[in-house]
Amino acid sequence: MSESVTPRAGDRDLEPALRAAQSGDGEAFRLLYRDLQPRLLRYLRALVGTEAEDVAADAWLQIARDLGSFSGDYDRFRGWASTIARHRALDHLRKVGRRPDTSVHIDDLPDLVGRDDTERDALERVSTDAAIAMICGLPRDQAEAVLLRVVVGLDAKEAGRVLGKRSGAVRTAAYRGLHRLAERLGDQKGAENGRRSARPAGASFERAPKKATGRPAPGGPPDAAR
Repeated sequence: MSESVTPRAGDRDLEPALRAAQSGDGEAFRLLYRDLQPRLLRYLRALVGTEAEDVAADAWLQIARDLGSFSGDYDRFRGWASTIARHRALDHLRKVGRRPDTSVHIDDLPDLVGRDDTERDALERVSTDAAIAMICGLPRDQAEAVLLRVVVGLDAKEAGRVLGKRSGAVRTAAYRGLHRLAERLGDQKGAENGRRSARPAGASFERAPKKATGRPAPGGPPDAAR
C-alpha cells in the first residue's frame, strides 16, 4: 500500500501538538504521527525495502517511550524521530546480515540546494511513487540526503545530525542527487518525444479499410428479407 504524502503543516502549527503529546495527550500524538509517518515510511523503504512498516513500528514505539525526555522544537523533533528510525533500520540490516552501502564523505561546500532549485522542480513533475523509486536508485549517500531533505522535510543541519555528517556535505549530496534525477527525467522525456516523432502523422486516427462483406449498402433490404 502506498502512502499519500500531504504538504507538511507548518512547524509552528504543530508546536502545541508536540507539547501536548509530551504531556500524554493521545490525540496530539496522533497528529504528530499522521504528519511524520508517511515521510518516515518513504525514507525507510530506501533503507530496508518491504520491511519499512515493521521498522517504522519499532521506531514509533521508541519515539512514544522517549518523547517525554525530548527537548526541542518541532523541526528538531522530526530530526530526532528520523534518527531513531534510521537506527532501527540499521539494527534490522545487521540482524538479517545485510549492510548498507558505505556513505561517501563529501567536502563542505556552499549551500547549493534551495527551495526553488530546478532539480527539485523536476522531481515534482513525476508521481510520488515513481520519484521515490528513482531516488532509491541513487548512491546511498545521495538517496538519504534527498529523502531527508525533500521527503522528510529536514533542513541540512537536522539531516546532518541524522546522518552524522556536516550540513555542507548533506547539501552537496542532495544537490548531486537531485541533479542526477533531473538528468534522468530529461532523458525519459527526450525518449518519449522521440517515440512520438517516430510515429507517422495521423497514424493513430486512421482506420484500416473494411473488407467487402457482400452486405447491401445502408438503406438496402436485409439479407433475410430477400
